[in-house]
Amino acid sequence: MRQRILVVDDDNAMREMMALALAKEGYLVESVGSAADGITILGEKRFDLVIADIYLGDGTGLDLVDAIEDRQTDTRIILVTARGSVETAAFARSHGVFDYLAKPFELEHLVNRVSTALATSTTPAISDTDGPRSMIVGSDPTIVEVYKAVARVAPLDVPVLIRGETGTGKELVATALHRFGANPEAPFVPINCGAIPDTLLESELFGHKRGAFTGAESDHPGAVEAARNGTLFLDEVGELPAGLQVKLLRFLQSGEIRPVGSDRGRKVPVRVVAATHRNLRAEARDGRFREDVYYRIAAYEIALPPLRDRRSDIPLLVDHFRRRHGGTEIPPPSPEVLRLLTLHSWPGNVRQLEHVVQRAIIDSGGLNDDQAVARILESMDDDAANNQDVPGIGDEITLRELERRHVEAVLHRSGGNRSLAARILGIERKTLYRKASRLGIDLDPEEEP
Repeated sequence: MRQRILVVDDDNAMREMMALALAKEGYLVESVGSAADGITILGEKRFDLVIADIYLGDGTGLDLVDAIEDRQTDTRIILVTARGSVETAAFARSHGVFDYLAKPFELEHLVNRVSTALATSTTPAISDTDGPRSMIVGSDPTIVEVYKAVARVAPLDVPVLIRGETGTGKELVATALHRFGANPEAPFVPINCGAIPDTLLESELFGHKRGAFTGAESDHPGAVEAARNGTLFLDEVGELPAGLQVKLLRFLQSGEIRPVGSDRGRKVPVRVVAATHRNLRAEARDGRFREDVYYRIAAYEIALPPLRDRRSDIPLLVDHFRRRHGGTEIPPPSPEVLRLLTLHSWPGNVRQLEHVVQRAIIDSGGLNDDQAVARILESMDDDAANNQDVPGIGDEITLRELERRHVEAVLHRSGGNRSLAARILGIERKTLYRKASRLGIDLDPEEEP
């Protein structure tokens, strides 16, 4: 018996292409162009599979999901969209949606997913209804895979490691894991492992008792305790010193912490989410990071793509940041500005793009002056003119000197703007001052926060 498929999409050309491709595979296909028509036909006929665009002119594909739940509980669902979000991916997963595809996609890929859906007796799943107001912005297939990964693992009580270059949005993903986890009302406590001196990090993580060391004038609960029943986010976990890695491993194994100066431990239920820009698997293999700690924090891994690998999302991101920093009164970018932004290499990823949009709005009142935007991009470029004295990788120079020259070059490129320099380096502003002091770089003390 031939299987029946309903296609719901208000894009006539896309709807007809999907219907034709599936009919050629031998399926009985019907198609409609609105949510209302989809709900009507679902009340009249039974379908084995429904393929629906999320954003329809008179409603959403999520309305169809509700209708299917009410009337055809064994019908498989595939959602497609040109505007994906982690929210829609979590709603879909919680409602038994089989798959979630980002437009544009190859028709062959759609046919393969349809075949798998109809041959599968259980449904995987995917996200929430706010779509365009998502906490993470983008619809490129690489970022849609991130949405789906978040939706899969968020409800599970397992540690997650988020990998990605500086500025790709690792903390946003960690926040989404908490938001769609089992205890979203519990605390979400972030701690940057690279921004706290080694001597204080154990106390910041596990707490200390009064009198445990000079200056410990009262008990301090620590980040783990503060995150009780919620999520502890260990940003830049690859920067943890070896001694702290051992203590973190003990906590991950036992769920018990022992504050500095205490002779007793106590259990603290907390979910651990970690992030790093390093390849910790390689570092564990080479002995630069404890392998046992790596496998404990990386029960599940989510890799974030750099912005250069999802350029199709740049217009969406620019519009998002335009509204955030300028409001609706700031007009959309000119084609020339959008072309400049789309072609840029973005070594600082999404964070750097946001800075450029914000600065363009401040400097020129909008995003229509392509020359102004070009000047901003040029000032941030890591080109030879600004880095003539910076040695290349492999030159005979100490790591400390290499780091010093790199920090000086970034400070030069940022025009002395400490906050911008810190963002480019991927560290906190206060960390920049400590690093500068350690490297012998003279920053005016009166400017220190």
